[in-house]
Amino acid sequence: MTKKKVIFFFLLIISIITILLIYQKNLEEKKITIEDKIKSDEPAYNSNIIKDIEYTSKDRKGNEYIIKALEGEIDYSNPNIIFLKKVTALINLKNSNNIKITSNFGKYNSSNYDTIFSKNVVIDYLDNNIKSNYLDFSFNRNLMIISKNVVYSNSENILKSDVVEINIETKDTKIFMNEKEKKVILKSKN
Repeated sequence: MTKKKVIFFFLLIISIITILLIYQKNLEEKKITIEDKIKSDEPAYNSNIIKDIEYTSKDRKGNEYIIKALEGEIDYSNPNIIFLKKVTALINLKNSNNIKITSNFGKYNSSNYDTIFSKNVVIDYLDNNIKSNYLDFSFNRNLMIISKNVVYSNSENILKSDVVEINIETKDTKIFMNEKEKKVILKSKN
């Protein structure tokens, strides 16, 4: 692989990280208005199951985080925690392209917006696609962890690793394997 392609690949990852960090910084610095929209065709009796759930967070600059699920179940021990099924999240940045995240399951904390996506996680941004089995957005820890069979691809490259860890505050990015003897795989599609 040429140096140009490697540099392009890392610049692309840094661009995605920068967009996410800017959005996260705006969430921390600005007062966030939360709208909880719960749609249901059937009344729920004696149950904590919610159908067709949607949470929307918006900052004063107009950036928006929308998380939707086919079904949600409120944790009895902590009503701020909602366990989700068939999850779709959209990060609509006012002055940038949108980021879409889908997964089979999720765990959303309505008090701090931390979200864990699990099983068949797919992140789409422009022509970039990241697949994994686990994605943890933690605003409290200033950390985003993409793990368990991470496969990043775009029109030119494919990267495979066990973990991509991004410190939101410092912008430090670590791409690594869990076992020291294994190597991160980077292949060119050309």
